[in-house]
Amino acid sequence: MRLDKFLSNMGKATRSESSRLARSGKILVNGSIVKKADIHIDPEKDTVVVNGINVLYKKYAYIMLNKPEGYVSATDDVREKTVLDLLGDEERRLGLFPCGRLDKNTLGLVILTNDGDSAHKCLSPKHHVDKIYKFECKLPLTDENVASLEKGVDIGGYFTKPCKIKLYDSTSGEITLTEGKYHQIKRMLEAVDNKITYLERLSFGGIVLDSNLERGKWRYLNENEEALFVNGGKSE
Repeated sequence: MRLDKFLSNMGKATRSESSRLARSGKILVNGSIVKKADIHIDPEKDTVVVNGINVLYKKYAYIMLNKPEGYVSATDDVREKTVLDLLGDEERRLGLFPCGRLDKNTLGLVILTNDGDSAHKCLSPKHHVDKIYKFECKLPLTDENVASLEKGVDIGGYFTKPCKIKLYDSTSGEITLTEGKYHQIKRMLEAVDNKITYLERLSFGGIVLDSNLERGKWRYLNENEEALFVNGGKSE
């Protein structure tokens, strides 16, 4: 791998910044100053130091974000703020994307990664990865409403898969889905003549939103969370 690509992938510098750092003698590879950033290195074997700081190689990055209202789950948007706007400069260089989408006004857990294979596994319908949401609705839900929703409802030509609902009271609770159709929960509630007034994702594939993570803040997944994600929501 080229040195400048390595530094870009690790979020440490752009390609042009890497060239300037190298010309300034700020990059060491295996203890020796390198003056060109287009040299090839083995990221798993070579030691790279930039501005006196050792750059550790990690093939992929995994971030937990507590999404606030008003941000879209996209990598870029000409009109709206995206979840990537909440990250630091270094993280925005990593080529991250949201694993699945939350609506603009839906809150809570978003996993950001640059690991396409694991993201695909977590989103694939055949893996049945659980996603748990806290919801509030406009009208009280009857026992019949809950039974219908759990069995599956028609949301406009598509019949939803079985889900689980745990009520806090008649107008709020948790819903667990194994799929993620467009505006699915909103459309499910509309199918029983109701309306969602609040929605927050609490967990994704067994990864639970950190209660210490303030709205709009983020952190890297810990080792156990990362293993869950890579294994499609299943423990090793």
